[in-house]
Amino acid sequence: MASFGSAVVCAILVLISMVVPNLAKVYTVGDSTGWTTGVDYSTWTSGKTFTAGDSLVFNYGGGHTVDEVSASDYNTCTVGNAISSDNSGATTIALKTAGTKYYICGAVGHCGSGMKIAIPVKAAASSGTTTPSSGSGTTPTSTSPAGTNTTIYKPSSNNVPDSASPTLSLFVGIVATWVAFCVMVFSL
Repeated sequence: MASFGSAVVCAILVLISMVVPNLAKVYTVGDSTGWTTGVDYSTWTSGKTFTAGDSLVFNYGGGHTVDEVSASDYNTCTVGNAISSDNSGATTIALKTAGTKYYICGAVGHCGSGMKIAIPVKAAASSGTTTPSSGSGTTPTSTSPAGTNTTIYKPSSNNVPDSASPTLSLFVGIVATWVAFCVMVFSL
């Protein structure tokens, strides 16, 4: 029979595993509509809190791009000066640092037709954040100049980014492991 001390240790381990201050979220821009003309993306962002460590997934058809631009280029819909650009049809962007990030479609006239979005990113909790590793089915690519804080992940082998947060999956795995451990200890 397990001792009271073992029960306390198991309970503490399970509780510690459950206290995760910052679970990264994955946001699909425009939800089911995706990245296209004629959508009010400022309405889409309202009510959402974007935090460093979260990711944006842009899903779109041919003829569109996802260009990270400066605030000035965002406001004037100026194309050609992108900090980074992708046209793969499924672009995942890791939001690494706090501050407003600006994205437009670089196709002529599309930004003026509403394909622009400003993402206010809050600082992450002090525990830090994670980004997808090379084993996540994505290949990190970037046309960004050195020193920028956004990484674009293009799906490899036509993998579509999963909407579930990899951090949440890890969290659930850790809690399940501790619960199984405690059940094993108490059954002895």
